[in-house]
Amino acid sequence: MKMITAIIKPFKLDEVRNAIAQVGVEGLTVTEVRGFGRQKGHTELYRGAEYQVDFLPKMKIEIACQTDAVDRLIEAIISAAHTGKIGDGKIFVTDLEQTIRIRTSEFGDEAL
Repeated sequence: MKMITAIIKPFKLDEVRNAIAQVGVEGLTVTEVRGFGRQKGHTELYRGAEYQVDFLPKMKIEIACQTDAVDRLIEAIISAAHTGKIGDGKIFVTDLEQTIRIRTSEFGDEAL
């Protein structure tokens, strides 16, 4: 089993969610986060004063999936989240040692 964590732009969330659903994923977790990468934030103008915004709003999507679905999920996320501009985000894939569904006490793939 694998855990896919994707950091994307907030306005791309619906497109990514729809693309993931077409792959057949039944569940995911979404968190609003803030951060920066190579773009290092930006400046904004508010009531005539210019100020630096260091942490930009992002969406963090976490998906636990079977190993054979990883490539399809990555392709779906990339195609839906891609704008070609800096700050499109990142995808991280990590191993999951164990998954347990609390309600039924199912383990492993059955818990997904």
